[in-house]
Amino acid sequence: MASQPRNGSNSNMYLGVDTGGTFTDFVLFDGERLRIHKVLSTPQAPELAILTGLRELGLTDAGLRLVHGSTVATNAALEGKGVRTVFITNRGLKDLLSIGRQARRALYELQPAPQAPPVAPELCLESGGRLAADATLLEPLTDDDLQHLRAELERLAPQAVAINLLYAFLDDAHERAIAAIVPPGIFISRSSQVLPEYKEYERGIATWLNAWVGPIVQGYLQRLDTALPAANIAVMQSSGDTLAAASAGEQAVRMLLSGPAGGLAGARYLGERAGHTHLLTFDMGGTSTDVALIDGEIRLTGEGTIGPYPVAVPMVDMHTIGAGGGSIAHLDAGGLLQVGPESAGAAPGPACYGHGGILPTVTDANLVLGRLRPDAFLGGSLSLDADAARAAVAAIGQALHLSTEEAALGIVRVANEHMAHALRVISVQRGIDPRGYTLLSFGGAGGLHVCALAEALGMRAALVPIHAGVLSALGMLAAPRGRRLSRTVNMTLDQVDLTALDQVHAELAAQGRAALRAEGLADSAIQVEYAVDARYHGQSYSLTVPWQDATSTAAAFHHAHQTRYGHRLALPVELVNARVALRGAMPALQLSPHTPRSLAAPAHCMLYGVSAAAPIHHREQLKHGAEIAGPALIIDAVSTTYVAANWHGTLDELGNILLRHQE
Repeated sequence: MASQPRNGSNSNMYLGVDTGGTFTDFVLFDGERLRIHKVLSTPQAPELAILTGLRELGLTDAGLRLVHGSTVATNAALEGKGVRTVFITNRGLKDLLSIGRQARRALYELQPAPQAPPVAPELCLESGGRLAADATLLEPLTDDDLQHLRAELERLAPQAVAINLLYAFLDDAHERAIAAIVPPGIFISRSSQVLPEYKEYERGIATWLNAWVGPIVQGYLQRLDTALPAANIAVMQSSGDTLAAASAGEQAVRMLLSGPAGGLAGARYLGERAGHTHLLTFDMGGTSTDVALIDGEIRLTGEGTIGPYPVAVPMVDMHTIGAGGGSIAHLDAGGLLQVGPESAGAAPGPACYGHGGILPTVTDANLVLGRLRPDAFLGGSLSLDADAARAAVAAIGQALHLSTEEAALGIVRVANEHMAHALRVISVQRGIDPRGYTLLSFGGAGGLHVCALAEALGMRAALVPIHAGVLSALGMLAAPRGRRLSRTVNMTLDQVDLTALDQVHAELAAQGRAALRAEGLADSAIQVEYAVDARYHGQSYSLTVPWQDATSTAAAFHHAHQTRYGHRLALPVELVNARVALRGAMPALQLSPHTPRSLAAPAHCMLYGVSAAAPIHHREQLKHGAEIAGPALIIDAVSTTYVAANWHGTLDELGNILLRHQE
């Protein structure tokens, strides 16, 4: 979509952009140094915030290399604002997406509220072209079928079509034939292209989601490309790899966790350079908090969700809750204090932003407690209205018969408990002891809560990386170009057809290489990794393990099952899916050693619950090795870190803050 970069003033400029619910973040790398920037997001037209940021950074599009994490696909899916989509499947299966797995959202709710089906019944069409599990033909796809489908599509006039035939991953000829009769101008999504794996419901949902939000993503990327015709634009995928914007519109389902994936790429990059490879991460932004676990590599899953829908394409394994700096505090019907999931967002935003918001948020509570400084928010570019924050929080206090400060502390504690629970879900509930990990916080609000969350999980070390407030945008620059491809094989490991499996891996690798070559990567720069999804005979769920040979793969699977579930079984092992991961060389992103701009004595402020005045440090003024005893505040251009009592901070050579709990 975007043209190749040409010679110009930005030929060495790499720009990472993360569009969030409240702010759009920018990290610019000129080959030597980083510049960071933030602007308020423009949710109705996200490209406008990007263009504003470029103007404020003094950039043109000539030769600019832009890597973008977009929430367009995510928001469209969560808000139910996809396009009019027709779903085409085999006869007798038009209710496939509506029936799903017949799993209740609330197990003991006997009278659940009715839910609208993903696709209205009148938009579900049936056809021939049915295969058996061994790829033999059960029902042909006739000319009458194709003529009928064409007539129905002309009558229904959809914007997109999702084609999901049984076992099309074994032979996609019928899906291709149906795609060929779709009228011009309609977005087409084929299951054999989107997710060539078994499980007809999960494959169908992925295919439908891709069609449902595809035209919206495609339209947005076209508008961005039109506004920046000379830039080379890439987009972050949910798997933590990037792909050219020209291909992204056709693979919208792979962008549902685009922004959060950038955050994990940045967390892994900076954590590794700080000497911490085993990380629990939490990204607290304005609207939500994402938590994840990194063991040297970013963990991926094929069992993710977006809203009520399963998403079986590879995506970063994380847990998301509606708790962010903009989360609104309120009293429920029983008079109990609740925080979120509703958010003040970017417009009007928290009351302290002065943009018309009147409801109390977590950001307002932190300002009331003194943990945010009114004149030092976003490097001083946005002055906070402390009186408006107090007025908003006071309303909660009056209802609870508490002082304004006590109410603010209650809001923060409730938000902390929500986030601590999310961290336990990703660690303790999976048999992982978080005490052996470092808690890495990022996002604009993460540093304000990091000490409390580490204490809640019994952790003794935390890391607030440099540029924590824009780490997702930084991660865009630290992520390689890549593809992740899969195909169902269904073989038993003790009788595996090595020739057939190797052929599938080779075909997937060739497909991925061709895609990356089209983006300008040389074959010599592409790394290829082979894996399989394996399970015990009789199981429904699988684990992904590297493929080497039958013996090594069996040992790896038994170990993975023991680690995940606490036991192993004396049963045959089945190979379900073949997987291939391809990636280019890691980008040449280098962070310069931290050098203090000036050495000034810290100012002091009063914090609620602290008897003595607490020092206020500016991160850019601290020297390598500087030590900060809590309680204290450390302020930088995009975030504030609250060093709580009994915590001690040290600045490393890159400017990261390593926090340790003092007994």
